[in-house]
Amino acid sequence: MKKNEKIAIIPARSGSKRIKNKNIISFYGKPIISYSIKAIKRTNLFDRIIVSTDSEKIARISESFGAEIPFLRNKNLSSDYVPISKVMKDTVKRLGENIKFEDVCCVFPASPLIEPSSIIKGYKLYKKNNLNYVFSACQFDHSVYRSFKLTKFNTIKMLFKKNILARSQDLEALFFDAAQFYWGKKEAWLGEKKVFGEKSNFITIDYLKAHDLDTLEDLKIVKKLFKYI
Repeated sequence: MKKNEKIAIIPARSGSKRIKNKNIISFYGKPIISYSIKAIKRTNLFDRIIVSTDSEKIARISESFGAEIPFLRNKNLSSDYVPISKVMKDTVKRLGENIKFEDVCCVFPASPLIEPSSIIKGYKLYKKNNLNYVFSACQFDHSVYRSFKLTKFNTIKMLFKKNILARSQDLEALFFDAAQFYWGKKEAWLGEKKVFGEKSNFITIDYLKAHDLDTLEDLKIVKKLFKYI
């Protein structure tokens, strides 16, 4: 009888717009996806590291660092408008035809600040509480309850008027998705259950390590953070 394997899936499509070839761009001399692969390996949790990509170049590079690419992703699942839930559902479904597994961790390819300890901590919380999903998050360093916007009349409008005079320390803590990883049950991915649902939870990570990579300016910042933290 086959054992239940733990699977890591890295969704790494080609055709990124704001940073060309973002998922394999050189980061201190190595393709950026290699840092995610290395972090996954260092957890010693996973039986397989799968890269879901539509690009043969990304596939070759990923394989050279120890990942598997059992199939290329369909082009209709590789546009800017396809949610990650659909990519994961397709990949999990296709893998399930040949592999027995229950626990799946989606790890993003452009996450050089990701730490193996965070993935492990997320796994422990996920298993202990029998959750559908666990992901990494970070607390806002300034409360959004004190936020405001500029109206079309060039005047300031507070979004939460009742908090105008409130002390920051008295306001509820709020968090944002760090966009590093999502642990999830096979059935949850297949059913496209919402990550931000009732049977989900998160672990918190350091604010400096939660910087997402969307623009070239982000890349400059992350390079500095990687070097000094």
